[in-house]
Amino acid sequence: MLDASFRARLAPLWEAVARSLHRRGVAPIALTLLGLGLALAAAVAAALAWWPAALGLWLMSRVPDGLDGPVARIAGRTSPFGGWADITADMAAYSAFVVGCAIGQPDAMLACLVLLFAYHVNASSLLAYAAVVATARPERALGGHPGTGAVDNRSLHLSRGLAEGTETIVVHALMVAFPAAMAPLAALFAAVVLLTVLQRVLLARRTLDTGG
Repeated sequence: MLDASFRARLAPLWEAVARSLHRRGVAPIALTLLGLGLALAAAVAAALAWWPAALGLWLMSRVPDGLDGPVARIAGRTSPFGGWADITADMAAYSAFVVGCAIGQPDAMLACLVLLFAYHVNASSLLAYAAVVATARPERALGGHPGTGAVDNRSLHLSRGLAEGTETIVVHALMVAFPAAMAPLAALFAAVVLLTVLQRVLLARRTLDTGG
């Protein structure tokens, strides 16, 4: 829900940093892997209940994750592989972090499991919708086409929803900043993610179903 506005606000800063990294020869895939490595380290810290370290590492991990795309565009090195790697790294980072939280805070394990389930269903519906739109309805894959809510400048045109990357970053940060409240935070966000799935079901029905 907040990704588009958040990305627009950060665009000038991201652009400046990305140009500086490009001049230093930093490869986009290196940023993708750095972001994933920091996120996995954050997951380990959470599993050990090192909450301040988990919070710091998690927030740090999202910086290179946000810069790999701009660096690739500036360098003229955007590719399907880069887009695939970025999405795969994001899904691995999100899932690993929740697993770490579940281990570090056993009282929240059930809520974290439900959140993982919600992530799995949401990711499946998101990527399946993007793939089907790209092949069966390519005209609807264009960002800004009415009814799709597609996000521009991505390898896949990902439909918008209540729960996007920005919300996930914030909720994960809150989970380790306030571990005593981790269970209700995870449960509440799981509900929001599942509502996002419902949004996409309705979107798919509206834009893909030609059978009446």
